[in-house]
Amino acid sequence: MKILHIDSSILGDGSVTRQLSAELVEQLQSANPSSEVVYRDVAAQPLSHLSGPEFMVRVGAPAELTPAIQNDIAIATAVLEEFLAADTVVIGSPMYNFSVSSQLKAWMDRVAVAGRTFRYTATGPEGLAGGKRVIVAVSRGGFYGPGTPAESFDFQERYLTAFFGFLGINNVEFIRAEGIAMGADARAKAITGAQDAIRQAA
Repeated sequence: MKILHIDSSILGDGSVTRQLSAELVEQLQSANPSSEVVYRDVAAQPLSHLSGPEFMVRVGAPAELTPAIQNDIAIATAVLEEFLAADTVVIGSPMYNFSVSSQLKAWMDRVAVAGRTFRYTATGPEGLAGGKRVIVAVSRGGFYGPGTPAESFDFQERYLTAFFGFLGINNVEFIRAEGIAMGADARAKAITGAQDAIRQAA
């Protein structure tokens, strides 16, 4: 099994999602000793935002290829191939302003590639990346889960579910740690609950 591990928190060692995604990968490796892990930290080594020239090259249109654009294209190609090769994708995704981090969004822009991970047909778009397992460790300072007053503000899980569904991955699992900004007790309880969910998922 090939595991792709993506971290996107800007908080370094203080990140809850980094802790949870690392524990999740460790559990998956324990259950699958022969598994291979590829790690990419899109916060520590951020991808550039998708540019016009890079997009034009992607769709086969003429574009001026400066050395910087050529470097972006090479990195984007590596990111896409890592995703395509993975059987399981583990993502650490904190909620920032009700959605994902801009660093994770830049990664997502590199894996949504027409002709590789999706295509348009006469009957509409078709995902080409089905068969992968995607598990996302999410953290929120407050409570945004189903049934909470702020549920309608959750553009994180809904966005990730829709995005991967568009690529043909229809079962996105979430390990959720909520209320981490509500005090030390709430933070500890949230992490413990997420760790229990990790053991079940792995």
